[in-house]
Amino acid sequence: MEEELKERLFNRKENGWKSTNLEQREEIFSFSKKYMDFLNGAKTEREFIKKARKIADENGYKDIMEFETLKPGDKIYFVNREKSMYLGIIGSEAIENGLHIVGSHIDSPRLDLKPNPLYEDTGFAYLKTHYYGGIKKYQWTTIPLSMHGVIVKTNGEKIEINIGENEEDPIFTITDLLPHLAQEQMEKKLKNGIEGEDLNLLVGSIPYDDKNVSENVKLNILNILNQKYGITEADFTSSEIELVPAFKARSLGFDGSMIAAYGQDDKVCAYASLAAMMELENVKNTAICILSDKEEIGSMGNTGMESHMFDFFISEILNKLGVNKPNLLDKVFCFSKMLSSDVDAGFDPIYASVSDKHNAGFLGKGISVNKYTGARGKSGGSDANAEYVAWIRNMLEKNNVKYQVQELGKVDKGGGGTIAYILANKGVDVIDCGVSILSMHAPYEVTSKYDIYSAYRAYKAFWRE
Repeated sequence: MEEELKERLFNRKENGWKSTNLEQREEIFSFSKKYMDFLNGAKTEREFIKKARKIADENGYKDIMEFETLKPGDKIYFVNREKSMYLGIIGSEAIENGLHIVGSHIDSPRLDLKPNPLYEDTGFAYLKTHYYGGIKKYQWTTIPLSMHGVIVKTNGEKIEINIGENEEDPIFTITDLLPHLAQEQMEKKLKNGIEGEDLNLLVGSIPYDDKNVSENVKLNILNILNQKYGITEADFTSSEIELVPAFKARSLGFDGSMIAAYGQDDKVCAYASLAAMMELENVKNTAICILSDKEEIGSMGNTGMESHMFDFFISEILNKLGVNKPNLLDKVFCFSKMLSSDVDAGFDPIYASVSDKHNAGFLGKGISVNKYTGARGKSGGSDANAEYVAWIRNMLEKNNVKYQVQELGKVDKGGGGTIAYILANKGVDVIDCGVSILSMHAPYEVTSKYDIYSAYRAYKAFWRE
């Protein structure tokens, strides 16, 4: 009797794998394999958008600029400077009744090359970097790094760079001090063990074959780059080159239940939402998928969510539906619903002291719903109202999607945020809803395949509601 009462009244967080049969597990593993394959070719925001656009084209989506008018069922997208993208399907309901939005970001912590990166020191050639986003700097030394990005010459020619992913390619690395001579370094605080200015990439050591030339190792590197890409040192100043781990996404564990990969924050939610949208056909509310840039540095810039580019996209929809009028954009947002599909901190028993077990998210227990983010007294976060949380719970339970409601760590232990507050400021009902992750912002992050598939199902259910 008491056990029955507990079963009826307690909010239990059950391991999702327990309720899956063999066929469902095969489906989860198949979906995860597609995700890993995608991730291995989309380590940067430009690469992600390039692949996303190809997938959208193959599934009947067209650039919104190709349409003069729009009607229910039309599939559209808009690519913003090759680094962010908005996709949509026009719904059967009047658009002033609101949008259903799922918004992720596709940038991840990394190292960027400085504008003038190349230098020589004592027979070695290096590239100077500037880290992007919140990283633990020591994690980025002594690992294989690959180089991705573009170099744009003054004549407009754009050169794509991708070095270190193929087995035949060289890789790059940042050296660290040997333990035998690191007594002073080991006495420093962990955050100061490696200084940002010391994150210099080792790229060569063979001198140019002319003993009378100074900086001949640097000259040899520039000569190699000039012969291969036709660039000079000055062309680095108009480049966007990122250094990311050369690791491949791999299944983790004897049971293969998890995924270890770089950049899962937040490409895991972005991929899940993109995959879900590709399976939509007829929707009631116009469905929108956001693949945003610059979240890791505050969502600033014209490819981040703080810009007006998303407003422009929705305004174009209103214009091409022939319904636009003063203040309609504001009205649309005020009646819209959104899932801010970003990752959340997963409970790690090795570091249990920073989490409140009663309010933590656990890998393998379904998608994580976070009512509010922020730091200390919820500063800088978005806090969903109870009515919307109830609506989300009903939507997930109705579609048999396992979920858990969590916080990001103990009070006053730190904090974080997503793009949720930006859309909430426009009047949209927003809640964070994503995949819990271990080792967030590290070069190799860990997720559960069950949770990834749960996210995909949750986003599809949300759009179909």
